[in-house]
Amino acid sequence: MISTFAAWLAFFLFAGTMTYAGIRDVVTMTISNRLVGALAAAYAILAPAAGVDLATISSSSLVAFAVLACTFSFFAFGWIGGGDAKLLPVAVLWLGADLALHFVLYASVIGAALTLVVLQFRHAPPPIVLQRHTWFNRLHAREPGIPYGAAMAPAALLLLPESHWFSAFI
Repeated sequence: MISTFAAWLAFFLFAGTMTYAGIRDVVTMTISNRLVGALAAAYAILAPAAGVDLATISSSSLVAFAVLACTFSFFAFGWIGGGDAKLLPVAVLWLGADLALHFVLYASVIGAALTLVVLQFRHAPPPIVLQRHTWFNRLHAREPGIPYGAAMAPAALLLLPESHWFSAFI
């Protein structure tokens, strides 16, 4: 009984948090360290409570640490932001080692499309109605990067039904 409840809780917590992170990244161009830390801590609590076996937790953790090493290299080169560099491995941790490559590929494809849309958006004149909003001006400015959290969120949501969290329900 507790494992089913924990699996449902984990499923909706991860989906909601990733959605929030994606929206927040568009609005503020940041992904909070607290959000990423809370998501990692929630995994550490909910995975064993949901009955995720030690082998799955271990392989997910190992792959997440490898992804973290890669994303921090990307951050060091200035290719991605620090929040993106931390959120991506935590999402891999939640989705599992089996879906890690799929997640990175989905996030990359969605991120490429997002980049093209944002770059095109930045070349268009901004609508007067939206010019008074700080988040809009930040997104429209040419200096900041691309909010890749907005690409990671749908990639995670697309793969979540294939994860071990969803298999606990069937």
